[in-house]
Amino acid sequence: MAVGAESSRFGYILDLLKRDKVTIKGIERELICPACKELFTHPLILPCQHNVCHKCVKEILFAFEDTFADGGSESSNQSSPRIKISSSSMDRIDRISRSGRKRNSLTPRSSLFPCPGCQRDIDLGERGINGLFRNFTLETIVERYRQAARAAIAIMCDFCKPPPQESTKSCMDCSASYCNECFKIHHPWGTVKAQHEYVGPTTNFRPKILMCPEHEMERVNMYCELCRRPVCHLCKLGGCHANHRVTTMSTAYKTLKEKLSKDIEYLISKESQVKAHITQLDLLLKETECNSERAKEEASQSFEKLSHVLEEKKSAALKAIEASKNLRLEKLQTQAEEYQGLLENNGLVGYAQEVLKETDPSFFVQTAKQLHVRIQKATESLKNFRPAAETTFEDFVVDIAKQEDILGDLAFHSNGLETPEINEEQSRVYNKALISWECPGKTDSADTYVLEYHKLNREEESATWQEIKVCSKSKVISDLDDNSSYAFRVRGYKGSICSPWSQEVILHTPPAPVFSFLFDDKCGYNSEHLLLNPGRTSVESRAGFPLLLGSEHMQVGCYTTLDYIIGDTGIAKGKHFWAFHVEAYSYLVKVGVVSSSKIQKLFHNTHDVTSPRYEQDSGHDSGSEDAFFDSSQPVTLVTLGMKKFFIPMTPASPKDPASRILPLPSCLGICLDCDKGKVGFYDAGCMKCLYESKVDCSGMMYPAFALMGGAAVHLEKAVRARYGEYHDDF
Repeated sequence: MAVGAESSRFGYILDLLKRDKVTIKGIERELICPACKELFTHPLILPCQHNVCHKCVKEILFAFEDTFADGGSESSNQSSPRIKISSSSMDRIDRISRSGRKRNSLTPRSSLFPCPGCQRDIDLGERGINGLFRNFTLETIVERYRQAARAAIAIMCDFCKPPPQESTKSCMDCSASYCNECFKIHHPWGTVKAQHEYVGPTTNFRPKILMCPEHEMERVNMYCELCRRPVCHLCKLGGCHANHRVTTMSTAYKTLKEKLSKDIEYLISKESQVKAHITQLDLLLKETECNSERAKEEASQSFEKLSHVLEEKKSAALKAIEASKNLRLEKLQTQAEEYQGLLENNGLVGYAQEVLKETDPSFFVQTAKQLHVRIQKATESLKNFRPAAETTFEDFVVDIAKQEDILGDLAFHSNGLETPEINEEQSRVYNKALISWECPGKTDSADTYVLEYHKLNREEESATWQEIKVCSKSKVISDLDDNSSYAFRVRGYKGSICSPWSQEVILHTPPAPVFSFLFDDKCGYNSEHLLLNPGRTSVESRAGFPLLLGSEHMQVGCYTTLDYIIGDTGIAKGKHFWAFHVEAYSYLVKVGVVSSSKIQKLFHNTHDVTSPRYEQDSGHDSGSEDAFFDSSQPVTLVTLGMKKFFIPMTPASPKDPASRILPLPSCLGICLDCDKGKVGFYDAGCMKCLYESKVDCSGMMYPAFALMGGAAVHLEKAVRARYGEYHDDF
């Protein structure tokens, strides 16, 4: 009874699909490949149960290869006009190609494939696309759709001489279409071919038996419930499905058909609810259109208001300039006319010359008194000439720098979008700049970020910000100028909504290109006293039993061991910079550079407890021995220890020892300029030079370190490309 009910229910659903209630035209969306956006052609079933054309899968995998070879260039996706890869898929292609997949292979050890349906990276396994099943059921449905779409378009015979005739039947065993005459010729009576299965004209040829892609000679007869795919008995016995739970194909067929039937029946029974949702979505579409037009109108009005304000300000500024110009011209014109009157036989001078012709004393005195005052004023103005008005209009220059910044930040309301903050502890500049930021809230409300930076230049008043769009919370920036300061800021975006800019953070680049090296574990390395990490980027001094045994006969005093270690790479010319960290508990550390000609002297000049000084009557004077040690120092070093930086004693240095002691920076840097013969010691955090001295660079120069007692030095790690950039993705 149960089987009969199940069969009748499934038959009812098939009848609905065949009738006008569910036309083949209505399911077109399900027949479109998510990669090429066209009808499926030989669809393959991915492990995520999505379908993609066989050709599209190969093209996407080849796009991986091109992206890996071309470094993710945009041209790598231009070779195939068929496939349409979205920007998010290309981002995943970049990420997968960086994992180092073997080139020119569609079946690598582990083939990652970005499914265009679910946007996830799918592992295709060792066999790659060769391990995927072809979806013959979907292929049959697509073929029915094609036939319904082309209606009267006939399928031609594959064997007729031109012009070909319309085919009347297709052979499923030969995978070809024939007209009546060609079918008789290629399938004569009494032969094996006469027993072939033939159907009406079609282009969809499916095998009678589904074979296992892993074992091509075996028929699939079981279903793996874990992997949700058909398997053969060899897959279960010794293949990758050996420990998986499997069931018979008939049981899987019955179970899946029953589930599918119930689900389809449920959806059909909810037709009224689906129609209600469709109606609601139609209203939302119209509402979205209306609201967008209203938002456009409001934005346009806002910008028109700004434009109106600017026009008013522009008109007022131009009127003020024009009024000032007229007033100045009037003053200068009057002054010019006054000086014109000082010429002979002209103006004031001409009038005075006529007054001098007066012979009557009383009349002359009456007029000459006032005239003399005017002549004196003209004489004074001639001696101290000064224009009546300024010709420059410096007071009328409009400063719009702040307004430009404000208008540059003009955007939609943040609507609660949190302002990101640059994490100065995680951000650093070394060979590259690593900028990290975080949001103060618990959740990250922004989809993307925009990071801007510019070089601080005293000569340039207005800086041009360089912009980078970032999908994560960190970014590595290359190609920054050496010995420069840069300002960084970041803002978040969620669609068209943006947050305010973060507070600007200023970071300083090293004074020279970064020099990379490791500690040398061969040349002079004392493994009894020094301990290197496996990567040779950290060294630690350890005082063990050899030091105690050597001090057994010590009575008066001795030199303890000063263990040296150098870098494994030398510098012959140019200017270079490297940085390192000294542990705060370190008692004594010396850092600097050493010439290749003095390396042997460096390692053979070390005083230790085997020195004759431990003998009371050795005849060595401690003071003279210290002087000898200082004067014969074979390297240029500075002393660090006890959280202090000690500036070396020089003739020009202060006599007060306290003035030569500085706090030890968290990160120290050394800059060696072989061309100028100088070495500088820097606070690598702010790139401030603490001490600089001359050094003989005639030979190959090596970074040098010396440790005594409990101490440790760690080389600064280089900022790697893409460092921390895909943290959110992983």
